[in-house]
Amino acid sequence: MPQATATVAAPADDSRPDRTGLPATGSDFAPLLRAVKGQGLLERRIGRYAADIAANLVALGGVVTALVLLGDTWWSLLLAPPLAVLWARTAFVAHDAGHAQISGDRRTSRLIGLVHANLLLGMNEAWWNDKHVRHHANPNHVDKDPDVGVGALVWTQKQAAGREGFARWLARNQARLFFPMLLLEGIALKVYGFQFLRHQSARERAVSAVLMTAHLALYTTLLLTTLSPGRAVVFALLLHAVFGLHLGMAFAPNHKGMEMPDPDGDRWSHLQRQVLTSRNVRGTILTDWFLGGLNYQIEHHLFPSMPRPHLRLAQPLVKEHCRSIGMPYTETGLVESYRQALAHMHEVGEPLR
Repeated sequence: MPQATATVAAPADDSRPDRTGLPATGSDFAPLLRAVKGQGLLERRIGRYAADIAANLVALGGVVTALVLLGDTWWSLLLAPPLAVLWARTAFVAHDAGHAQISGDRRTSRLIGLVHANLLLGMNEAWWNDKHVRHHANPNHVDKDPDVGVGALVWTQKQAAGREGFARWLARNQARLFFPMLLLEGIALKVYGFQFLRHQSARERAVSAVLMTAHLALYTTLLLTTLSPGRAVVFALLLHAVFGLHLGMAFAPNHKGMEMPDPDGDRWSHLQRQVLTSRNVRGTILTDWFLGGLNYQIEHHLFPSMPRPHLRLAQPLVKEHCRSIGMPYTETGLVESYRQALAHMHEVGEPLR
């Protein structure tokens, strides 16, 4: 399978794309695109990303050094949560590289993704990009978006109706089980990555497999040479649990409970498809940091290659444009975003209760 890069989802309207992959003329999106480009918000921030990546790598090295210095003690478990947070920062870098936010060069973007996802996290960046490209192209579309396809969780009552046995019980109770299930997501991401290897070309499979195996080998060696086997297992479980929870909390507010296009309904424009299905999360700089910029989900979906630091600068332009054409622009607080997402999951499982 060719290497996928989550750059810009192709617009589904009648306008002709320009070199950014976005419609340049003849759409309700064109004026907004011109305004954003006019302010230089699609230009890369290489220096900013270089500084952020360097700081994250230094912090990762500091936690690993502290783990070695502390040695075989239960106090070492206190290092698992901060390491999980730094792993999430690493995942955000891989995400941005996949969207070509860091560099416009395809090889450079893939190299950054391979190092941060495959080597540092043991995830398969090819799996993530393949899945994420399809999500960005058709967010919340039950037939085209893998994030709302039938899986451990269900997102429509029609999906829920087809569940049997344990899957039916899970769908019935998915709202209250959602956050506990996120504790398993850190391990699941590794499993999905290895499963995806069979879909890659021989060369890409070899590169991905070597880097992910190297991650597991180095990570296991670090823990077993620093901690006793029992403490090493507890550390690994705690690390992956917090990591999965953190990532899940960053992605959960974005689309859950928002509009879901009718597969048999009218074709939506690029602006409708991205704005109506997305939810922003308002907050402080701490919110931006914790959610990796994904709290500007509307802006991110409209301009996937826009560097993360520019998303907050583009927000006023997007909000004003949506207001001027009468398009709803959804923004809530962080806690309210979780409430809405869980309410949707609860409603989906209602017929089964």
